[in-house]
Amino acid sequence: MDEIEIPPYFLCPISFQIMKDPVTTVTGITYDRQSIEKWLLTAKICVCPVTNQALPRSKEFLTPNHTLQRLIKAWISSNEAKDVDDQVPSPKYSLDRIHLQKLVKNLEVPSCFRTTMEKIHDLAKQSERNRTCMVEVGVTKAMVMVIRKSFKQGNTICLEEGLKTISLLWHEAMVKNMIKPLVGGNMEFINSLAWILKIYIDNNDVKMVNEVMTLMKLTIDIVDSSLIGNLNIEFFRQIVRVLQKRGLFSKQTIKSALHVLISTSSLGKNRTRIVEAGGVSELIEIELENPKKSVTELIFNLLAHLCLSAEGREQFLRHAAGIAMLTKRILRVSAATDDLAIQVISVIAKYASSKDILEMLRVGAVSKLCMVMQADCASYLKEKARDILRLHSTSWNNSPCIQVYFLTRNQR
Repeated sequence: MDEIEIPPYFLCPISFQIMKDPVTTVTGITYDRQSIEKWLLTAKICVCPVTNQALPRSKEFLTPNHTLQRLIKAWISSNEAKDVDDQVPSPKYSLDRIHLQKLVKNLEVPSCFRTTMEKIHDLAKQSERNRTCMVEVGVTKAMVMVIRKSFKQGNTICLEEGLKTISLLWHEAMVKNMIKPLVGGNMEFINSLAWILKIYIDNNDVKMVNEVMTLMKLTIDIVDSSLIGNLNIEFFRQIVRVLQKRGLFSKQTIKSALHVLISTSSLGKNRTRIVEAGGVSELIEIELENPKKSVTELIFNLLAHLCLSAEGREQFLRHAAGIAMLTKRILRVSAATDDLAIQVISVIAKYASSKDILEMLRVGAVSKLCMVMQADCASYLKEKARDILRLHSTSWNNSPCIQVYFLTRNQR
């Protein structure tokens, strides 16, 4: 059944539901009686929610709007066959841009802030048409400013509504090229998200960690590359904490965390910070749990970046299962994983100590490289494996697998 277009003036500006008992205030705005009476009773500063003009708290100043009530009843009667009552909780209607602009302005009024944030979030949830209108009148910018202001003031009020609203508006704002200028040109929004992420991790708020990590990935994907080098160690600690508590969060959240780390690891100082936050050890631990192919490929991609640094290689080799885990995955997951794993082995072998060289032999890395040489895989991978074997041929020459390789490589 098609959704019914509800005339916007039938809806209460507070509840956004069809008014059952419309009353008009001294400011000329009509509300549902129940909603405005509750507002008058609970508002710290008694002002009109729409105009911000002062309102008397007494109910005596509310005038019944009989004409509007008759119109609403007639409209409902004419739509009875369409089950209009069942659709009232989530109406679809052409959003009043002027009213929406007033809502945005109300964000600056402390007494209206919480109610206004809730209204804006409800509107964003209702329809794509609402979201389009909200982006056009600047709601995305307003929500970004709310998040940044909350970060500066250490204020957590309505963070959830703000984050969810930005997420709902993100796609439409991207289409209109209106999101990157808001979040991609400075560090404040990223730092705000890192601060919020810490709060939700500390509180074990699984739902909101999932929300923030999705938003973090979207932000990192469009942020100016010049800013990537300004990320601090605290940023990386929070992302790694998501990996450490992976059992609590969704698989998509873990993937988002890995994507963020990969996107930021192109710079050497960021690789150092990820390692300092314990990133390499955590990646090995995740891989030991035999994740899905897509996660393994992300992990190996990140390890290939991190092991380019001396700190990354050191942390990798300190983990008792590092080389063994890497070895086991070769020729078992995908061609992409093989490529990345051999990249890691290559850089480790280049700087390896005698102890590390023997460890590679002990856990089967040398045998696996010989298998790559004889497997049906890309020629460049075979060449990489050959270079690694040559690099420490003196140390590995007595290995049975090396002997077998030389005996069989020229067979026809």
